[in-house]
Amino acid sequence: MFELSGVSHTYPNGTHALDDVTLSIPKGMFGLLGPNGAGKSTLMRTIATLQAPTQGSIRFGDIDVLAEPDRLRRTLGYLPQDFGVYPRVSAQVMLDHMAVLKGVTNAGERKAMVEHLLNQTNLWSVRGKAIAGFSGGMRQRFGIAQALIGQPELIIVDEPTAGLDPEERNRFLNLLAGIGENVVVILSTHIVDDVADLCPRMAVLAGGKVRLEGAPHDLIASTKGRVWQKTIPHTLLPDMQASHEVISHRFFAGEIVVHVLSDTQPEGFAPVTGGLEDVYFATLAETRRAPAAQAA
Repeated sequence: MFELSGVSHTYPNGTHALDDVTLSIPKGMFGLLGPNGAGKSTLMRTIATLQAPTQGSIRFGDIDVLAEPDRLRRTLGYLPQDFGVYPRVSAQVMLDHMAVLKGVTNAGERKAMVEHLLNQTNLWSVRGKAIAGFSGGMRQRFGIAQALIGQPELIIVDEPTAGLDPEERNRFLNLLAGIGENVVVILSTHIVDDVADLCPRMAVLAGGKVRLEGAPHDLIASTKGRVWQKTIPHTLLPDMQASHEVISHRFFAGEIVVHVLSDTQPEGFAPVTGGLEDVYFATLAETRRAPAAQAA
């Protein structure tokens, strides 16, 4: 079990990036959803021991992460949002080098590990190719290969599918799903479908706070009979936003499809079978309303 209790972080310029984050994360895939600027990357860097929080505690099993960061690093795999490599070095050579840095000193053991990781991430056929020539999806699969060095028990992946085409996204998500059965995998993303497809538990982070937590199917069930849809001319959107609790809208065939949240059916609206996206947008809408209500 990975546990965060009361974790907060304030940067020197006064920015409150995290505010009393408390989470208990069991083995398996755990999704952390949030918009850009929600504090997700700050939380990932904190969990990965790259920075210490202003306050709070973090434990992984019997490891006090803040007091013993080196113990966590020995069992941690981390794929940050952006990672650098030596571009002219091949994938096989680079993985071997990184395995040495992670303490795998036995040459035979290291060779077997690197070959297994290249096969596991479907990079064996390009093992001798310079990483500079990799596509975005191949780079991300290399990133997860390096994160798996040493059989970590905690794996953190930060925005791993951003910018990937649909085929590479599916390949990468299938890879994560296979990894996440027996270890703790924290998937940080702003892409709702990534969490819906993979994670039996999740949380929504916005404004540095945990706004929602639970199993996706339970959270979706909580919106049953409360999400409604209507197609309107785009010129009417401001009026709709003023009169209804609009949680999302999108253009379709020159008009706008509006989703609203209401306990009763608004006139002219049709019911919608809500999904995780509606849960997410409703949570963000509530987060935005809170400061406005306080100001009023």
